[in-house]
Amino acid sequence: MTKSELIAQLAAANPHLRQPDVELIVSTIFDEITAALSRGDRVELRGFGAFSAKQRDPRTGRNPRTGESVPVAGKSVPYFKPGKELRERVNGGPLQAPKRSPRTTVTTP
Repeated sequence: MTKSELIAQLAAANPHLRQPDVELIVSTIFDEITAALSRGDRVELRGFGAFSAKQRDPRTGRNPRTGESVPVAGKSVPYFKPGKELRERVNGGPLQAPKRSPRTTVTTP
């Protein structure tokens, strides 16, 4: 699914929102996730997964055309770890409502 397909699907599912508003919402979410990762923060979406930036160390690579050794600088790469609920849904498991903590009731005499 592309970003434009996501926007179109969300706009169709939410007819009370205008298409430009849906585009702004989706772009804002992606921009905030990107900004957080560039700061080195972790973004966790409960039930979906977590985005983080992993650091790759510098290494020596090899030019495939000449076979010559080439230094490759260290860098940060985005990483996504799916949540348990997402993994279960992708693997065809039963869809379950999110677990809620039991409420305690207080009775007064």
